[in-house]
This record gives sequence, C-alpha cells and structure tokens, in this order.
Amino acid sequence: MISGRKNIMNHYTLIKEIEQMAGQDVCLAFSGGVDSSVLLKLLCDASGRMEHGGRIYAVTFQTRLHPSADVEIAGRVAEETGAVHCILPVDESENEELLNNPVNRCYLCKKYLFSRLIAFGRDKGVSLFLDGTNADDLKVYRPGLQALKELGIRSPLAEQGVTKADVRQLAEQLGLSVASRPSAPCLATRIPYGTRLDFDLFERIDQAETFLKELGYPVVRVRVHGEIARLEVPADRLSDLAADSDLVVKKLKELGFPYITMDLEGFRSGSMDINL
Repeated sequence: MISGRKNIMNHYTLIKEIEQMAGQDVCLAFSGGVDSSVLLKLLCDASGRMEHGGRIYAVTFQTRLHPSADVEIAGRVAEETGAVHCILPVDESENEELLNNPVNRCYLCKKYLFSRLIAFGRDKGVSLFLDGTNADDLKVYRPGLQALKELGIRSPLAEQGVTKADVRQLAEQLGLSVASRPSAPCLATRIPYGTRLDFDLFERIDQAETFLKELGYPVVRVRVHGEIARLEVPADRLSDLAADSDLVVKKLKELGFPYITMDLEGFRSGSMDINL
C-alpha cells in the first residue's frame, strides 16, 4: 500500500490539479473505460476530502455507436467511486453529416456529443467539463480532440502528460475494477471511412465481438469491408483463433457475415486509419 501510494504521488501535479477542480461542480464524460474511471475516482476522492467539495457528475452517453456493455460497466464503476451517475441518451442518426462517415467523423461526433454534455451540465449550474483523453491520444489520429478544444473541454490526464501505461498503473493502485479493461472505441471504427453508418450492422458487429470475448478473446475487433468480416486479435492469439475457426465461422454466418477472414497482422488500434 505504501509503495502504491508513493507511485500515485509521482503524479503530484495531476493530483493538485484534480484537487483544485474538485472544489466545484464538475461534469465528466464517463465511458467506464480506464481513463475516465481513473479521473472520476481521483475527482470523487478529492471532493470527499473537502468540507465543501463539488458534486461530480459522471455522464455516460447512451449512443448507437458504442458497445452495449458500456452503460452497464460505467454504472458499476460510478457506484464504486461514489459519483452521481447520469445517462444521457443521444441518437447519432439525427446528424446527417455524421451518417456519411467522412474522415473527420470523430470531430463531428465529439462536437455533437459534447455539445449535449455542456447543455446538460449548464442546466445544473456546471461550468467545468472534463474528459479522459490521455497523453498517448495526442500522438495518433484523433480529429475529435479539435472539437473538445473548440468547446472548452478540459483533459487533465493529457494536460499533465499522463500516458496510457500510467493510467493503468493508477487504476490498479486505486483498486478500480476496470484497471485491465481493454479499450472499447466506437463501433464506427469497424468500417472504412466513406461507408455510410449502418446501425443494424453495428448491432451485428457488437454481437460478434461479444461472442468472441466470451470465447476468450478480450481484445478483438470485427472490421467489416462490404461482405467481408476481418477479425483482429493480438498476434499471439492468431493460432488460437484459427483453432476456433469452426465455432467462429458458424456464429458469424448466423449473424449475417458471408465471408470471414483473419487478419494476419493481428490487432492494431486504429487500423482503419492507415491510409490517412
């Protein structure tokens, strides 16, 4: 416990920044992933130590573009931290520009979602809005970060140089149940840019990935190119996936994927972005 506390205090500037923020009411965009969960835990702990700490609203978007398990997981983690958990339903099908899935899709989506978050928070008198972007996110293609900047959303982890590895270490030290949870990006990342968003397809992709996770592949992506479902698992699990091919093919064909292929490069985050 002592060594864990020492490691947490290695992020002294982050802790001090969080303590200042926790003195006021805060809205945090909360997915239940490890990044936003660490931020939520630090905020709630800091607020709880104060005589007049602010209310910490953990706001989870209930969308058509995110895995169905996200809301349930977010609710569990919010309960662990003692935050006020709020579910904000949104329907991306209302945004015609987003439906066309251009290369700046993430920008359009973040602008749409976080504008809703700001409206929600202002109704409650909140003026500070946060998200869980970490320092590693600044090094890859993330057009949505521009939307956050335009809207005035703060990202304390990124601002203080906290990497994904740092976040996972902090989550473990803080005792969060999602410390080892793999990233769960939006389902639109499973199709090529320019392919119109198809919510029925995303539901089938979600079911396929849920099946593969239950089969023992916690890190998996089902990328769809027309009639082809391209499966990504970590490179060291490719032989396992090949051995499970009969089960996998049967299930995915039942879900309506006529052609199923295994990506020999293995899992790569953002593999749909390689031509950008």
